[in-house]
Amino acid sequence: MSNMNAEFFSAIEQIEKEKGIPKEYMLEKITQALTTAFRRDNEAAASNLTVELDPAVKEIRLYVKKEVADPVENPALQISVDEARAINGSAEPGDIIKMEIKTKEFGRIAAQTARQVIIQGIREAERSIIFDEFTSKEHEILTGVVSRIDLRTGNASIRIGSGTETTEALLAVGEQVRGERIAEGDRLKVYVVEVRKSTRGPQVLLSRTHPGLVKRLFELEVPEIFDGTVQIKSIAREAGSRTKIAVWSDDPNVDPIGACVGPRGGRVNSIVSELHGEKVDIIKYSEDPREYIASALSPADVLDVELLAEGKSCRVLVPDDQLSLAIGKEGQNARLAARLTGYKIDIKPESYESESE
Repeated sequence: MSNMNAEFFSAIEQIEKEKGIPKEYMLEKITQALTTAFRRDNEAAASNLTVELDPAVKEIRLYVKKEVADPVENPALQISVDEARAINGSAEPGDIIKMEIKTKEFGRIAAQTARQVIIQGIREAERSIIFDEFTSKEHEILTGVVSRIDLRTGNASIRIGSGTETTEALLAVGEQVRGERIAEGDRLKVYVVEVRKSTRGPQVLLSRTHPGLVKRLFELEVPEIFDGTVQIKSIAREAGSRTKIAVWSDDPNVDPIGACVGPRGGRVNSIVSELHGEKVDIIKYSEDPREYIASALSPADVLDVELLAEGKSCRVLVPDDQLSLAIGKEGQNARLAARLTGYKIDIKPESYESESE
């Protein structure tokens, strides 16, 4: 037993060193587990059991408290005067005697329990460390390595994290950019959508299509956004194809679009290459909805924006030769502008105006 004890205490110390799981936490778990294990076999004495762990001498002892009684009516909870005096010479009826239980049975149960608790404790603590680690990274960008692709579903497992805090996270097929080829071993920038607790440990959900990915890339690339001089007011994205981002600065000396484009287009180009060629329109936000809507439809020129009475909707006039540019391929430009501004946009050619007059 003592040999097993020594092994067991050194295992706990090692776990504290390697995994950062406090010794006290593990000992408390083991005490609870041993007590439970013993209660199963000794139901009658259950309430009087105590487990003492002594890390100094590396020993686990199990005691049962019994009351000295004459006569003994309940052997599970009481002890006769003679037996009590063998332990403590001055024992009198009514005294409480702490009796150590030394059985082979205890040694076996203790060894098994301790082993299970250690394994369980490590798992739990690792999970909660990972959970805390990645919860703090929600809505951030991480770089991960594709470790596995499920050929049946198309879902990818991505290994994220650094040092000992790594975990497998899920990049579901619906969160992958259409047409983007990924293979095992690829390094990918991924956006952490959320971290969930599940019975199998923390589940980290990733995305490559989330607008937040583009937002974070701009924050990483543009110091003025990072320090708050330039603000991102809104973002609308169709992943793999086009993103519109509206930016604004309170400082009249700062050109928000220029800051995002960067010297010779360097900043926006590095974002576009990270997004594998997705087009990015940078638009100046305005408090005036008409100005804002006109900018949002870029690269098309807008002649007039008329705000309509019902709901958030407007009619926009564009030169005849710009109509298809304003609407965009399969309606994409108009759709993104509507999502960016929050307005329903009805686009009409200039000739429509003269006809209606």
